Amino acid sequence: MADRGREIHGLAPEKGEGKPMSVEQQLLDKGAAMLQSLKPIKQFSQHACTFALYGHDLTRQIETHHFVTRINEDFLQCAVHDTDESHGRLIGVEYIITDRIFETLTPDEQKLWHSHAYEIKSGLWVNPRVPEMVIKPELENLAKTYGKFWCTWQTDRGDRLPMGPPALMFSPQPGVVRPDHLVQRRDQKYNVDSSSLKASRVEIPEPEWINPQADYWKSHGKGFSIVVEPTEMKKIAPFP
Repeated sequence: MADRGREIHGLAPEKGEGKPMSVEQQLLDKGAAMLQSLKPIKQFSQHACTFALYGHDLTRQIETHHFVTRINEDFLQCAVHDTDESHGRLIGVEYIITDRIFETLTPDEQKLWHSHAYEIKSGLWVNPRVPEMVIKPELENLAKTYGKFWCTWQTDRGDRLPMGPPALMFSPQPGVVRPDHLVQRRDQKYNVDSSSLKASRVEIPEPEWINPQADYWKSHGKGFSIVVEPTEMKKIAPFP
């Protein structure tokens, strides 16, 4: 209830269960950060803000902040947060691959992935504070990619901790994002205009072909959900 009140008044939600950080803990964390390399974290090269829909309930739509690391020319990995503010919570991970790699996946695996063409062309995907002319080549590449996004913390329903199994997320598609609720608020925050971005991205080439196994829900009307069930453990050798 307290979290709900903070949201109504425009305040940042609490980070989750647990006591506030003590001064001693803050000093320990800063000291560790100075002494350790944290090399994977330092590989983040981009921040993108976009939107995602729950694969089992399209009425639930959220703003997402992707902090992107490039593994190679065909593969990106993203740590996904619910905001880019200092209190941002890690809510999931998205893997992004080019169409070349996507075509090597099995049909069952392809069903778990979504296309990015509409998300890019419509102006929903933005790189805050980066001029369009600078990011345009990257957008042209992203328009031909596919993503698999698992949400591990459903903060939009008020969860104070990551609860339950992960949820598969879908990319926005025509007619399913609520512009009055999500896009306008995002555009105002970053001083962008999604409609203008859409117009400026008309010349971004459409993919020659979007594999119909991706965005599976569009053609089959079915999403995906994970059900956790007890199972017999595999016999393994003693450790160590």
